[in-house]
Amino acid sequence: MTPEDKISKFREIHDSLRAEIGKVIVGQNAIVEGTVNALFANGHVLLEGVPGLGKTLLVRTLSQVLDLSFNRIQFTPDLMPADVIGTNMVHETSDGKRAFEFQHGPIFSHLILADEINRATPKTQSAMLEAMQERSVTAGGEIRKLDSPFFVLATQNPIDQEGTYPLPEAQLDRFFYKLIVGYPSAEELSEIIARTTEENIVTVRKVVDSKTLSDLQLLVKQVPVASHVKDYAIRLVLASHPNTSTALEITNKFLRFGSSPRGAQSLLLGAKVRALTDARFNVSFDDIAAVTLPALRHRLIVNFEAEAEGVTTDDILNKILLDVPRDPTVSSVAS
Repeated sequence: MTPEDKISKFREIHDSLRAEIGKVIVGQNAIVEGTVNALFANGHVLLEGVPGLGKTLLVRTLSQVLDLSFNRIQFTPDLMPADVIGTNMVHETSDGKRAFEFQHGPIFSHLILADEINRATPKTQSAMLEAMQERSVTAGGEIRKLDSPFFVLATQNPIDQEGTYPLPEAQLDRFFYKLIVGYPSAEELSEIIARTTEENIVTVRKVVDSKTLSDLQLLVKQVPVASHVKDYAIRLVLASHPNTSTALEITNKFLRFGSSPRGAQSLLLGAKVRALTDARFNVSFDDIAAVTLPALRHRLIVNFEAEAEGVTTDDILNKILLDVPRDPTVSSVAS
């Protein structure tokens, strides 16, 4: 298969995937596109939004069009690691003897919805962290591989923070994207009401299987990135590091810590997916800029001054995008 054929197949599957999801999910185009983008890049997604905006429905629909197994884990303070991973259970064998048998937990699925992940204790969060990073879990002294592909979509409510355990920076950094789920528009809300309060049976078709999805994820990594485009992504990340020679004034003023190297990895992989969906086998500056907010917003740690003045990481990233030149020979305006 020629590169052109591979690109055409990728775009066809991407468009079909979006169309099938659109049969069920009303609006939320940026969220759907970001989720699909992360899926093709083999990364996990953190969704931040109030309850009732269709996050569970999105993951369940995604599992149907991909023909993948799906589990929802409701995170609560009393949830234990064994409730997520599984545990060894004593059972009686056919010859009357007793032996341990591993009972698999809900983490052993292709698609996982980790609902309100910040309500679980750090101990349980760390178990999830291992699964997300290593694609395996340790249980009963053994390392057990998870299903492939393995995709976690975690949610957290930005409003109700009582009784929560904020995700540590190390775990936030494991998420490929952080997407902000907003309220639907008047037109979208009208369509949602029509679909959910009237007789309306919607069926979606399977678009791609796990083998094809793995092939597409491999294709993403094969997309070349020109050195000057890669350099732009690196300079964006370096501009987020306060008190360094590459920092901007806004960075020094409002940030405690900048993005890790994983931020640059997410920028490039997300940009590669965006290029393929646009039927291109090369990454542009626009591709990098388009994925900067979802790829980096959760990797920046603001200081007290930013919190006091209501400055968000999105505000800082938008300023970085404005001030960091795409052509390195052009001096940036640090302000």
